Amino acid sequence: MGHKVVVFDISVVRALWETRVKKHRAWQKKEAERLEKSALEKIKEEWDFVAECRRKGVPQAQYCKNGFVDTSARLLEKIERNSVARQSAWVKDRDKRSNPFVFELSGAQWKELPDSLREQTHLKEWHIHSTLIQTIPAYIELFQAMRILDLPKNQITSLPAEIGRLKNLKELNVSFNHLKSIPPELGDCENLEKLDCSGNLDLMELPFELSNLKQVTFVDISANKFSSVPICVLRMCRLQWLDISSNNLSDLPQDIDRLEELQGFLLYKNKLTYLPQAMLNLKKLTLLVVSGDHLVELPTALCDASKPLKFVSLMDNPIDKTQCQDSDEIIESEQDRQHFDKEFMKAYIEDLKEREAVPSYTTKVSFSLQL
Repeated sequence: MGHKVVVFDISVVRALWETRVKKHRAWQKKEAERLEKSALEKIKEEWDFVAECRRKGVPQAQYCKNGFVDTSARLLEKIERNSVARQSAWVKDRDKRSNPFVFELSGAQWKELPDSLREQTHLKEWHIHSTLIQTIPAYIELFQAMRILDLPKNQITSLPAEIGRLKNLKELNVSFNHLKSIPPELGDCENLEKLDCSGNLDLMELPFELSNLKQVTFVDISANKFSSVPICVLRMCRLQWLDISSNNLSDLPQDIDRLEELQGFLLYKNKLTYLPQAMLNLKKLTLLVVSGDHLVELPTALCDASKPLKFVSLMDNPIDKTQCQDSDEIIESEQDRQHFDKEFMKAYIEDLKEREAVPSYTTKVSFSLQL
């Protein structure tokens, strides 16, 4: 019996395999779509992204916005740019530390300024923070070249009247101290451009004499006890940024539109129930942040999407905080809470500046996660 030869059409075999390949590719496509929609794949992507950010030493605030991880390519590019910027800032900070015109001091071991400081009247900048220092000495008037007084998070209870003799002073930061008043002599610092008195908690007014500060572009008096916008602030004709959040404001003055150069206005965490029509006359205003919980009346034009103004209405977290606290948790001080809140809002506002549009309102929530 001879060999059996199987005769077949090669096109049949080819069609069979092409069918199988098509089915396999269709399955791959469906699987890819399933994984794309899968929460597990999203979590894996975020974890890989977070791990990469941590490996590169990127701060959490850079990639986590309002509790959500941003894995967009745009953010990656921004992180690279920020990395370069941080290196540049580090170099500048290093140069500043070696600058003979800059004095720096920090640490709870300091309860008063060193005696040797009195002789260094050539200094142009003081950077003193996180100390137990309570008073600034009157001999500060000897520092006629002083341009920056950066004194946050100390225990300062008062400022000397002699501070008014610093005619070249450009910036004064006395945030998160224990000030209850500001000396009227500060109004003589005619070249002052930036004033930060935030977080003192008990500050209730600014002296009328500060009306003389015509060069001021930035004022932060948040986290205090102001019941109205100080008259002197309304007379600061070049003011571009005003933060008066976390106070006791129940209304705004009808002549708020005197601040013709105002660009940023932070009013959240007050007792405002309405915003005056005069707000519409602030033609250069690009950012307005309020608390929407009690607002019942506001000019509708503020919410007009066609305007360059970014109007943000914050809604406080309705969850009862007392129910969420661990009994063993250390209760933070009011200043610490206000400082955290301020840092949060600072990051939030920086994010807003890069957006083309903002939501009509934002619900701010607090949560913790243990890994």
